[in-house]
Amino acid sequence: MQLYYTPGVCSLASHITVREAGLDVELKRTDIKAKKLEDGGDYFAVNSKGAVPALRLDDGQVLTEGPVILQYLADLKPESHLIPKAGTLARSRVLEWLNFTTSEIHKTFSPLFDSTAHDAVKAYARAKLDNKFDWIEKQLAGKTYLTGETFTVADAYLFVMLRWAVAQDIAIGDNLERFMERMYDDPDVQVAIGTEEGLAAA
Repeated sequence: MQLYYTPGVCSLASHITVREAGLDVELKRTDIKAKKLEDGGDYFAVNSKGAVPALRLDDGQVLTEGPVILQYLADLKPESHLIPKAGTLARSRVLEWLNFTTSEIHKTFSPLFDSTAHDAVKAYARAKLDNKFDWIEKQLAGKTYLTGETFTVADAYLFVMLRWAVAQDIAIGDNLERFMERMYDDPDVQVAIGTEEGLAAA
């Protein structure tokens, strides 16, 4: 398999999951702005959406959309406990977090990365993110990870969003700070971050 990624973006969650699961996946660095691969190839030929992550399977099929790729990778190694078994409420809880993160957090960041967005739009996005992170802060009270004491793919995704929050000077609470510290202490997270050039582990 091949994982197409760009340093600093949401594909880091998939990269972390690959490391946590101990999967044999080839990393393919992608210039998401130019839509080019390292060898100069056209990334649109891999993913016509032009976004990362994308996962090329061994049979040549390409899977897209970060939350779906996270589930797929975790299911390849059920013994890693990165996602609960299908058909369980525990599984639905992880999917609940993945959906919330992608729809309520991830997309809300978009104006902050858009140089053409008006200041009022950016201010609105920041206010929305403040509210959402405040809510997550409360949900983490008394827990190590989003769904309890077990690290799941939902935590990998939230971690990337929190890195963005810090980079954008969005305040996060004590529970989220401690969550980030635990993530940074994880050896597989450290390897994933260190592998992606231009990213620091602290």
